[in-house]
Amino acid sequence: MINKFQDLLTSVDVLNTLHGGVSEPFVSHREKVDGQEMRVRVPGIDRELLHVEIHNNHLAVFYLIPINSTGQLVQMPQVVYKELIPVFIEVTGIKATYEENELVISLPFNKLSEGYNKKIEIE
Repeated sequence: MINKFQDLLTSVDVLNTLHGGVSEPFVSHREKVDGQEMRVRVPGIDRELLHVEIHNNHLAVFYLIPINSTGQLVQMPQVVYKELIPVFIEVTGIKATYEENELVISLPFNKLSEGYNKKIEIE
């Protein structure tokens, strides 16, 4: 029974790969003193192919897959990560770099998220 189950798993893995399957990306988050750090690794994808974008306060990490559709080459995005950026992150300070085989995204804390205080003089 165990051998048949392992054969089934191997067959599924091979068929997935043959039919365009993708490796599971790795995304981790770490809290630092001055902000958060996100690390992304996508097996089988060259680092030059990864894109990082902010759109409508959502942080997205993706790569493009070329697909031939009716004789035209169309670039389809494969999303690795897409989430709303929390209010305690300074959106304008987000930066991305590479460390060896990982994309590292720095998410600095927004100092104003702790509260903005100001006495307003009444005129």
